[in-house]
Order: sequence, then structure tokens, then C-alpha cells
Amino acid sequence: MADDMSGEVIRRARGAVAALVLAGLVVAPWVVDDYTTALLARTLALALVGVSVALLTGVAGLPTLGQTAPYAAGAYACAVVGSRISDVGVVQLVVAAGAGALLAALTVPLVVHARGVIVLMITLAIGELVVTVLGRWRSVTGGTDGLAGIPAVRPFWGLPALASDQARYLYALVVVATLIGVVLVLLRTRAGLVLRAGRDDETRLRASGHRVALHLSGAHIAAGAIAGAAGSLLVVAQQYISPADFGFDTSALLLLGVVIGGTASVGGALVGAALVIAVRDWLFGVLPGYAPLVLGALFVATVYLLPTGVTRARGRLRPPAAPAHQPTAAEQATVPELRR
Repeated sequence: MADDMSGEVIRRARGAVAALVLAGLVVAPWVVDDYTTALLARTLALALVGVSVALLTGVAGLPTLGQTAPYAAGAYACAVVGSRISDVGVVQLVVAAGAGALLAALTVPLVVHARGVIVLMITLAIGELVVTVLGRWRSVTGGTDGLAGIPAVRPFWGLPALASDQARYLYALVVVATLIGVVLVLLRTRAGLVLRAGRDDETRLRASGHRVALHLSGAHIAAGAIAGAAGSLLVVAQQYISPADFGFDTSALLLLGVVIGGTASVGGALVGAALVIAVRDWLFGVLPGYAPLVLGALFVATVYLLPTGVTRARGRLRPPAAPAHQPTAAEQATVPELRR
């Protein structure tokens, strides 16, 4: 009974914190200066990529260092469309998400049949390969110089262009909030349950007749679409992109943020990724040359002290009483009677 009450209090506290964070994000552009507002918009884009990392790493059980690949594909697709075809935000967003999903679909055979560290190495290689291609394909990507002078975006047809940092930030915030809401809803469906079941007990899930590879492929493609959409937000935020925006350091920081926030928590991954990016930018100014060392120490401390992330640290800090048996995700996915 006490545990139930404690859990309810924690859920309400998390809801209150989420509401306060959202309110703070909404009023932020009227409180901070234009530079900080632009920085927050770029942070939102990277945090959305962090959500795609959490979807693969924590929910589907495919640890990844390569989500910068669909992120880059979406960004460059958005930049090309914005410069040559349409400056409408919804068009650019759909094209960017499609580019990210397409790249993820092309790499499905390489990723979904591997596990553990092998997945990390494969995704890292894919990410580095994409960055190399972007640096050499000068006729489309501008090479290492990148693409500059991308026109300001209009959210919908008939609306004015987003000419200020405040407007671009609010556009990014609306898109990120909408996509995260969609992800949270989908994770509560049977598909999300099956993904968690495969992560917890893949052998049992296969034995029950589920097509694990098909579900993992869908998660991989969906994560690619989310990362691609984040790429379009990066273009909107800074109106310039280059291969340097998608290097290994970005992949490592995103994974660090997801680990800190909790790999199985979408909200935690969002907050963790945003926190790591913000700390990195702050440390570069305060401790020039030492920021990677501090972030590395933070990563080691988090993995050692809070292996499940700060959002799930309660069980680590206070050993729970022995609870009654609760069905695992694998049991819920394979035994229909338990869900009734």
C-alpha cells in the first residue's frame, strides 16, 4: 500500500516537473537573449535526435552511435528542398523525415540482425560513412564548406516566414512536442509492448511466433524518421549546415545524454540530451580545452552510480520491498490473458 502511494506521488511529481519544464520552454524566448534563444532551438533539434536514440537503445534494445546519419540525411534534404523547391515548413519536415526513414530502411539488413557491441560498431561506421560522403559530394552538399544562405521557412502556406530567433525557436518547440507526443502514444500500443518484450526476452518472443526482426525494422525506420525531422529543425534554427554538425562527437554526446536521462525513458532521454549539449556549450566557454574530459568523467560517474539513469534512480538509491509478481513485457506480449 505504501509503495502504491509512493509510486503515485512520484508520478504526480514527474507530471508537475514536466509541466513546469514545458512552461519554462514556452516563456524562454521572452526571458533570454537572441543568442541563447537560437542555441535553445538547436538544442531542441539535438534532443529530438536523442529521443530516436532512446527509442532504439532503451526500447528496442539496439544500442546505436549512428543516429547522426539519418539526422544528416534529413538536414541536407530539407536544405536542398528549402533552397530550390519550397520554403514551407511542413513540406520540408515531411521530406526530411522521409529522407531519414529511407536511409534507415537501407541500413536495416546491417543493423537489426546484430546485437550488442556489434550494433554500436555498425551504426558508428554508417554514421562516419555518411559524413564522409557529405564532405565529398560538393555539387549537392557544398562539401566541407556546407550549405549557407538557406531561406527562412514558413510553417504553412500563406503564413509569413520565421524571420526572428523567437519565431524559429517556437516552431521547433511545437514540432518537438508534437513528435514526442506521437512517440509516447505509439509506445503504449501493442507494437511498443512487443519491442520491450524483445529487448527483455527475445528468445521467448520468437518462440511465441512474433516476427522480432520485422518489429525491430519498424523501430529502426521510425527512429530514422524522427532523426530526419530533427535535421529539418537544425536547418530552420541556424540556416546553415555542414558535415561538422554530424560528426562522431555529436553521436557520443547524444548517447551520453540518453544514458544520463535513462535509456528506457523518452522524456529522460530528451532532458538528458538537452542537458549534455547545454553543459558542453557552457564548459567550452568556462573550461576551454577541458570540456571533453569533464563530460567523460560525468559519463563514467553516471554509469557507475546511476546505471538506469537519473529518471529511474529511486530503485538504486532505496532498495524496494519485495513486491508481488508483476508481469514482464515479454509475458504481457506473449500471454493475452494477462492484458485483459
